[in-house]
Amino acid sequence: MDYRKLGRTGLKVSPLCMGTMQFGWSLDEADTHRILSASLDAGINFFDTADIYSRWVDGNPGGVSETFIGSWMKQNNIPRDQIVLATKVRGQMGKGPNDQGLSRVHIINAVEASLRRLQTDHIDLYQSHWTDDDTPIEETLRAFDDLTKQGKIRYVGASNYAAWELVQALWTSDKNSLVRYDSLQPHYNLIHRDEFERELHAVCKAYEIAVIPYSPLAGGFLTGKYRRNSPLPESKRAEGRKSAMTDKNLALIDEMEVIALCHSATISQVALAWMLADPVITSPIIGATSIEQLNENLGVLQVKLDEDEITLLNKLTEWRVDEE
Repeated sequence: MDYRKLGRTGLKVSPLCMGTMQFGWSLDEADTHRILSASLDAGINFFDTADIYSRWVDGNPGGVSETFIGSWMKQNNIPRDQIVLATKVRGQMGKGPNDQGLSRVHIINAVEASLRRLQTDHIDLYQSHWTDDDTPIEETLRAFDDLTKQGKIRYVGASNYAAWELVQALWTSDKNSLVRYDSLQPHYNLIHRDEFERELHAVCKAYEIAVIPYSPLAGGFLTGKYRRNSPLPESKRAEGRKSAMTDKNLALIDEMEVIALCHSATISQVALAWMLADPVITSPIIGATSIEQLNENLGVLQVKLDEDEITLLNKLTEWRVDEE
């Protein structure tokens, strides 16, 4: 496993990060433990969760993914210093007016709750899940700075920030000598490039911010399971892929299949290999509901696309409009 620095920091993380949104949603605790153990055995040391996972499911109070990770570490005597544990704060975790957001009061309450569920004394990477217009960024960063000094969190990151919001946060940290965001989780994949590439890519490169993209397989579309002239599977997840079923995207899948055959790889491995070829990308967040799915994702580490293949994929998914 070729471990990478988390941005400008000295922290080393695996080139794939195990996302845990599905734990407690589509996977029970026993299956969660199996996938976490298989991930660690394969060399993945980077695990990402959030306190709200999976609060959107009826009857799910949130915090279930964190709880499953905590029980896995305890029951399997996982050495705490052998994993990089990331979680997020921002979402609604109760009915009160201060049970969400990035205010100092919510961050302090939320980190203590996450630490209890994770059964640990520190979080390696604590991330703002998305911005909070009701809270000054300085208040948020001062809370993170205090938690860093207390040893409850080690590094701070952001998710779903626009370029100007990320730069504003970096400027505020610099001006006030506060801990800064050292990572960013953007929504990024072959068919959703412009949001990250338009401005965030340059900001992350200039300021040495680790990039941990989520949805690198576009919710399953970039696995090749949705094909031209094939009916959509009957599921809510498949319904959500309808917007991706354009002629342009379906042609992309056809070309990705050709590239995959050249490498004895799969379409999903080609999608991940394209992303990992960019030195700005640190560790895409993968998900797995089975050991087989995990192993397929891990197979990308043996796939290296050549420049012509990368150029072709970029051309097929180009979002910039040429100016006359």
